[in-house]
Amino acid sequence: MAKPSIPQGTRDFTADTVRKRNYILTTIKNIFEIYGFEPLETPAMENLDTLMGKYGEEGDKLIFKILNNGISDPKNIEKSKEGFTKILEGKSSSDLTERALKYDLTIPFARHVAMNHGRLTFPYRRYQVQPVWRADRPQKGRYREFTQCDADVVGSTALINEVELCNIYNEVFNKLGLWDYELKINSRKILTALATLCGGASKLTDITVAIDKLDKIGLEKVKEELLQRELSEKQIAIIEKYLLITGNNEEKLAQITALIGHIETGKKGIKEIAFVYRQAGNVHLQIDFTLARGLNYYTGIILEATAPPEVKMGSIGGGGRYDDLTGLFDVPGIAGVGISFGVDRIYDVLEELQLFPAEVHTGTKAIFFNMGETESLFAFTIMQQLRSKGISCELYHEFTKISKQFSYAEKKKIQYAVIIGSKEIEQKYCLVKHLSTGLQEVVIFDQLFSYFNK
Repeated sequence: MAKPSIPQGTRDFTADTVRKRNYILTTIKNIFEIYGFEPLETPAMENLDTLMGKYGEEGDKLIFKILNNGISDPKNIEKSKEGFTKILEGKSSSDLTERALKYDLTIPFARHVAMNHGRLTFPYRRYQVQPVWRADRPQKGRYREFTQCDADVVGSTALINEVELCNIYNEVFNKLGLWDYELKINSRKILTALATLCGGASKLTDITVAIDKLDKIGLEKVKEELLQRELSEKQIAIIEKYLLITGNNEEKLAQITALIGHIETGKKGIKEIAFVYRQAGNVHLQIDFTLARGLNYYTGIILEATAPPEVKMGSIGGGGRYDDLTGLFDVPGIAGVGISFGVDRIYDVLEELQLFPAEVHTGTKAIFFNMGETESLFAFTIMQQLRSKGISCELYHEFTKISKQFSYAEKKKIQYAVIIGSKEIEQKYCLVKHLSTGLQEVVIFDQLFSYFNK
């Protein structure tokens, strides 16, 4: 008999966990709605050619591919063998797989916009909260199935959109109690200018993929990787000077201007960063030129939110500008910008810092003890009246020892126990015990709702 298990990198969520996750999700969704975004959902799987080639060489390796139906059919054996050979060579094969689980929400969103652009009202502001899948190595804060929360604006190049998205991050994290989070900003235009300084835009992918690993492997290893990617010592020295830019935001802007300000693309990137940083108001934006976000579709401002420094978690959100994402689907010219929240990592951060409010844990507010058949039927009538007014309550399922019923209520962290026996029915009152304090009070039936709602 098989031992019950779940795939590595996935989790079951108990009631306590679901309530905490819902607290996070509700907080984020409410802010999205306040900023005028509307909801969207897309399928769990997409056609493979929709996803492949959109996430850079590292991202493409992490896409979960779905095997075609019928590959074990004798008629398809040879084609399947050929398909496996292609897969082992790092290629794709429609004989073996044509679909995949979605890697993120951005590319499926771009596909949706490309398919429906004639019916959408632009600028189109959408938010999306759904699970995504990545064939990553599971570790703390990194799962193979996890939930993303995205907000995007498409059909507009106005930088005020970036300013709004920065404010959304700030409002959400402040409401969740993460006052010490960091929001980093850079621009792919600046990275493109750096590549130009190092010999040409063709170097951009090599440079960004290496720089994106800086926090994980350190500067010396990044330099080694750049050397392996056939950049010269002189080019690597320029990149090192770029990565060592320090100081406050104004000082960093001055240093980057001296390094790449003479390159037109770099000048535009610097101007855009300066605008967003200066217009973001109370948002504590940190200009960070080491931020690369190695996704090929970004073209302008890129953002990354990180957990408070006392929590070793890293990124808890990110996003950026993509000026022609729908062009990947033969619908050019629809600019966009978006951000994403890493719900699972945010959950782990709030848990570690004990920031979930006490009321998040609350499920059933009151339990009616079962004091016998007649008494329980009477209690059920009272309970239904409370439920109709929004009070969460339940009736213990059988007549048994009172200690067993108390034990059940305590394990479920129920706030109140309501006791209605034959005497209480006759005199039209009940005994209400506050289970955390032991306080017991007499409450007449007509005042129960007010008692629980105070």
